[in-house]
Amino acid sequence: MERAKIKAVMPVAGLGTRFLPATKATPKEMLPVVDKPAIQYVVEEAVAAGIRDVLMIIGRNKNAIANHFDSVPELEGRLTEKGDDSRLGHVQRSSDLADVHLLRQGEPKGLGHAVHRAKQHVGDAPFAVMLGDDLIDERDPLLTTMIEVNEKRGVMVVALMEVDPESISMYGCASVEATDDPDVVKVTDLVEKPAKEDAPSNLAIIGRYLLTPEIFGVLEHTAPGKGGEIQLTDALKEVAADPAQPDVYGVIFRGRRYDTGDKLDYIKAIMRLAADRDDLGPELRPWIKEFAAGL
Repeated sequence: MERAKIKAVMPVAGLGTRFLPATKATPKEMLPVVDKPAIQYVVEEAVAAGIRDVLMIIGRNKNAIANHFDSVPELEGRLTEKGDDSRLGHVQRSSDLADVHLLRQGEPKGLGHAVHRAKQHVGDAPFAVMLGDDLIDERDPLLTTMIEVNEKRGVMVVALMEVDPESISMYGCASVEATDDPDVVKVTDLVEKPAKEDAPSNLAIIGRYLLTPEIFGVLEHTAPGKGGEIQLTDALKEVAADPAQPDVYGVIFRGRRYDTGDKLDYIKAIMRLAADRDDLGPELRPWIKEFAAGL
């Protein structure tokens, strides 16, 4: 089902410093996860949820992202001449996936600032914010559920995941109230990267949001927070506390999520996704066992 009014916003302006020197000239979103760049998985997730309009908030040196989602006549012509229909299909798929738009963030002032830059493009409809570091397995849909919660309740929605309390300081954390659905909660407060002893729960915000246009008015006056940046979590905290604003709900995700934000998790993501593939898994899984046995 195509959701014509809902657009996706993907902030991809980060410098990717944790992956230097690989990201010196290559955007971190273009690092391959098996045989596709990470950002393509995120666009495919949006399309699977019925969203075809994608706005990427970019920074300097991100031309490779634009090129990836554009057509490449020379390459396509060469593959056609060779009769390599399989690879030709893969190349064309990335060009035909969605309507991809690009907008410069300008001065990098944080996720909240990047989201606010999307105001004119988004208009007056709900929209999804999708972070490229989080890959959600296509077998475990999340965004579709978040859209349904928004459509049913008219609320903003964040994706939540239970994490080890020792790790909660790496995330935004939610204080919640139960609803009639065990996987849907009402968010009453949010804290950005709290110390373990200050965390209201072990429910961490992961990189998916379904927001309504009211968020833009809040972001306009949200002061810089942690790290001197305008934090989307701070704006959502204000929304959750204000009876005049839409409520904020959370969808608790219990499926497979792959974090490509640091080197170790990036390697794990590649291994897990490759091991599950029909074309790679049958040979890779025995090798993994053999390799692990020799450690």
